[in-house]
Amino acid sequence: MKSPTLDIYDTTLRDGAQGAGISFSVADKLKIALRLDELGVTHIEGGWPGATPKDTVFFDDMKTVKLSNAILCAFGATRRPNVKAEDDEQVRGLLRAETSIVTLVGKTWDRQIGDVLRTTLDENLAMIADTVAALRAQGREVFFDAEHFFDGYASNPEYAVRGLDAAISAGASRIVLCDTNGGTLPHQIETLVPEMIARFGNVVGIHCHDDAGVAVANSLAAIRSGAVHVQGCVNGYGERAGNANLCTVIPNLQLKMDRRVLADDKLASLTETSRYVAEIANMAPYAAAPYVGESAFTHKGGQHVDAVMKAAYAYQHIDPAIVGNRRRVIISDQSGKATVLAKGADAGLGLGGDPVFAREIAAELKELEHRGYSFEGAEASFEMLIRRRQGQQPRFELVDFISLVEQRSGQVLVSEATVKLRVNGVVVHTAAEGNGPVNALDCALRKALQASHPAVGAMQLHDYKVRVLDGTDGTEATVRVLIESGDGEARWSTVGCSTNIIEASWYALADAIEYGLILAEERATETSRNGATAPVSPPPARAPSNKPAPETVA
Repeated sequence: MKSPTLDIYDTTLRDGAQGAGISFSVADKLKIALRLDELGVTHIEGGWPGATPKDTVFFDDMKTVKLSNAILCAFGATRRPNVKAEDDEQVRGLLRAETSIVTLVGKTWDRQIGDVLRTTLDENLAMIADTVAALRAQGREVFFDAEHFFDGYASNPEYAVRGLDAAISAGASRIVLCDTNGGTLPHQIETLVPEMIARFGNVVGIHCHDDAGVAVANSLAAIRSGAVHVQGCVNGYGERAGNANLCTVIPNLQLKMDRRVLADDKLASLTETSRYVAEIANMAPYAAAPYVGESAFTHKGGQHVDAVMKAAYAYQHIDPAIVGNRRRVIISDQSGKATVLAKGADAGLGLGGDPVFAREIAAELKELEHRGYSFEGAEASFEMLIRRRQGQQPRFELVDFISLVEQRSGQVLVSEATVKLRVNGVVVHTAAEGNGPVNALDCALRKALQASHPAVGAMQLHDYKVRVLDGTDGTEATVRVLIESGDGEARWSTVGCSTNIIEASWYALADAIEYGLILAEERATETSRNGATAPVSPPPARAPSNKPAPETVA
């Protein structure tokens, strides 16, 4: 028998926005709404018109926006106790939003009727019925969110069902069972959802919070039991522990339960959508998120890497490209030759499956990690390690550097660095100031390279982290410096390690700049190969000579 149509109802802009640290502007909400529509969800809950000026403006702005796939829904509550629905200002606000669907939240937990609403059980049922009827009279379709339904059913099952009946009898087209406190478990969902479907028909939906860590499981259990409507948020955003994560629910439905809810090309944009919304929300993407996380298809252990390179299914439950993600191999002291060969292949370094070379790299890697290095988050430094082992000549070589910090006139600290580099056989000597010794070194290094390698001008440092590896050594401890850099087209991370923080920083900086120059040269070569006009790339640095090099001063 064919499964009924399933609503994918996104509430990121309303329920997701209640998550700690999230605050969407009107412009943010418009961008996310358009991206969700492009993804292919069926419904987008835009917010609560009238609750905040921001939500009111959003719905006004959306009146001129034509969505291709989704229906925009306004969210609000039942009328206040002892007030006519047509006289309730927030109900009027729902009508002014002019959405074809209104999602109405109402109480179904008898305890909350007195404790929260401060009214009677009968008045609460009247509030549900009156508000649904008033909205229907104005031509709106109504989805009824039965707040705290599962807690309410446990407390007083007869009354909880009467709340649903009041909504359906007044004309609601969906009754959404809400696990508002997030404490219900899948077996309870599988018991109650079929009962409600048997009573009310194919109009039952599910809305789960993740306080017990099972919001996705509960949502899937409800759909498996016959629910035709599922609510959730991108990345699981929401109040407290968040909501059911649609970036997990959707691929599970489509790939594991044979419920086709998105076109294949839209499913392939899921990872991009997840990260797009995270960027707008100013929330760091959760690396270990199923399907869309950066680590979702990442392999670290040597045995796992060896197996997955031979047969991808060995340690991957799907092809990551289906959801727009990719397989990653990361380097650590657990890496063996298989990991090195896989990583070299990913970087296009042409190791040719040389197991002897791979073992040498793996041995060097283990030694470096023993000394404090970590390449797990510094893949550019690992690639530079391979390139140097392959005999690739450096774009520049350090002759020496000096980094000073001076307090002048007892007022301000001044940082200055001088750097001597050998570039194309010529020693370039530069000096620069910065707001700290590392920044001064960075400025001096770029200054020395600008003339011969102008691509350095596009590079910038995005992040700089220092970790003390053994706090028992105090200020004598070994430190690890991790630097994230970028040039507008790519980002990469490098690492340095030393008991001297300036030296550790130099190692990470030098790797970052050289890796960026290599990327720029490879792009220029690719552009030239494709027939476009490419910038002239400077010649690679010559091998070091024993003869004294001429010196220039910049």
